[in-house]
Amino acid sequence: MKTSTTKSLAILVRPRIYIGDGIAIGPGKIDLLRQIGETRSIAAAARVLGVPYKRAWLLIVSLNEGFGRPVIETASGGKGGGGALLTPLGRELITCYDALEQRLNAEATAELEAMRALAD
Repeated sequence: MKTSTTKSLAILVRPRIYIGDGIAIGPGKIDLLRQIGETRSIAAAARVLGVPYKRAWLLIVSLNEGFGRPVIETASGGKGGGGALLTPLGRELITCYDALEQRLNAEATAELEAMRALAD
């Protein structure tokens, strides 16, 4: 028997985009970039998302290598501490992804509602 919370579950399209053979962008990488922008730290972003630091770092490296330029700028620790900031490319990736996600969800309303009905 399904509970009433099943009906209130949100249904959402979160796309994965492949650009050629070298770039894959999906919700995980975008969420990581978003958290780095908010926390100004790869380690803190990884903790918020519940992923190991090494995994977070490798996701950033894959984006940097795929685009051929950095999505974040890092500063080493020291008196003021280290940190990470989004580059203009990193910010634009989030903006473009968010716009695509909104458009896909808006355009697919009928299909998403049909899928939700399957859960009833």
